[in-house]
Amino acid sequence: QVQLVESGGGLVQPGGSLRLSCAASGSIFSFNAMGWYRQAPGKEREFVASVTSGGITIYTDSVQGRFTISRVNGKNAVNLQMNSLKPEDTAVYYCKMALAHREHWGQGTQVTVSS
Repeated sequence: QVQLVESGGGLVQPGGSLRLSCAASGSIFSFNAMGWYRQAPGKEREFVASVTSGGITIYTDSVQGRFTISRVNGKNAVNLQMNSLKPEDTAVYYCKMALAHREHWGQGTQVTVSS
């Protein structure tokens, strides 16, 4: 079985920074892509950022220039560096791994941006 574990969430002031981490364990030969999604209360889950096994990254427009997704060399893991955080970034952030024929999700980590 594959397990994803997120860490790094917490409370931060507007304009501050946080770094989220996601580590995968289990029987994994390789992955197609890993990424981050987020969901605020009463809203649908939305895409944030992703990186393919080849290193190609994409971002949703609202976080471009502020967030950076990166792979951990030699590991089935990714980080999400979040800078210049805004109150509208407040949400539960979920890590996702896409394999050839299935997807796996982490349990999520809370990010709260408030003064």
